[in-house]
Amino acid sequence: MKKILFFIPNLSVGGAEKVLVNLVNNMDRSKFDITVQTLFAGGVNEQFLNADIKYKYCFKKTFRGNSQILKMFSPKHLYKKFIKEHYDIIVSYLEGPTARIVSGCTDLNTKLVCWIHIEQHNIRDASYAFKSPEEAKSCYNKFDKIICVSEYVKKDFTEIFDYKKSVEVLYNTNETKQIINLSQECVDDVKFSDDEIKICVVGKVAKRKGCDRVVNIQKKLKSEGFNTHIFFLGVGSEEENIRLFAKNNGLENSITLLGYQTNPYKYIAKCDMLICASFAEGFSTAATEALILGVPVVTVEVSGMKEMLGDNNEYGIVTDNDEDALYNGIKKILSEDGMLKEYAERAKERGKFFSTENTVKAAEKMFLELV
Repeated sequence: MKKILFFIPNLSVGGAEKVLVNLVNNMDRSKFDITVQTLFAGGVNEQFLNADIKYKYCFKKTFRGNSQILKMFSPKHLYKKFIKEHYDIIVSYLEGPTARIVSGCTDLNTKLVCWIHIEQHNIRDASYAFKSPEEAKSCYNKFDKIICVSEYVKKDFTEIFDYKKSVEVLYNTNETKQIINLSQECVDDVKFSDDEIKICVVGKVAKRKGCDRVVNIQKKLKSEGFNTHIFFLGVGSEEENIRLFAKNNGLENSITLLGYQTNPYKYIAKCDMLICASFAEGFSTAATEALILGVPVVTVEVSGMKEMLGDNNEYGIVTDNDEDALYNGIKKILSEDGMLKEYAERAKERGKFFSTENTVKAAEKMFLELV
């Protein structure tokens, strides 16, 4: 049995945190002794870890300036302080702070893996958790394998760091059966009208997710006579701005913030479409979940979307990454007869590709070959 540690900053509401829980919960316990460790405790996804997954944390809660404070200490010092046991494999399940710490491992019998979830674009952004770009390059070169969540992310990472060692693409793990089962639960706190075209946006309600684009598009759609309703599933810093925009533009009855939901699937399944307006993504968990539920996806082009939906929009619509292009993509799928229904059928077919079994087996195979 291989002893493996997954290290991540927290288990909050983010996509990487969620898919980590999905992965470890479904790994073969006869082959892996699994521990999950976070820098900071208290994330909402902690509750979903199976009881036989060991869990530990470094700090009880996050604190101001933690990134700068941690950079005052060397990776070796931080590793020695936070990781006390021997593991056959240690995985930093996000780029950044935990990658820096894991790179401080000096045990030659431990294999190191780093999971890269997002496109980082340039060396400055990719080095935010490190003392310098030089330190970032040095730390990443300590890993035996880099895992990227999409080909797009892989290309981005290898170009930024001129990385020559092993890099593999593994898709995120979704709880396929659980998603479908939970989607069938009754929704009794929100009225979904059959007369409206229901559009959901899932994830952090933040600027980088393009929330301002979404509400601007809703204003245009309503002005052109489309009976659309936007449902935001998530929490974040832009919630108040969205409420204010809706109030100032007479959209209070067609923009709804549902907040964080432990079961978002019952809401997604009630919608006619999921849209993604993000400026950057890794491999969108929300989009894969929508496909599993047979909900059409219209998205701007960010990492992984063409891999997921096809280079020629076979399974969903991918537009240029700007507001007008996304608006035109949504308008097209709503205007052409039968197009929305056709993409719902295509979505369901594509969703089978991202089954729990397929993605977990691929990860387990990589770990076993590594040791």
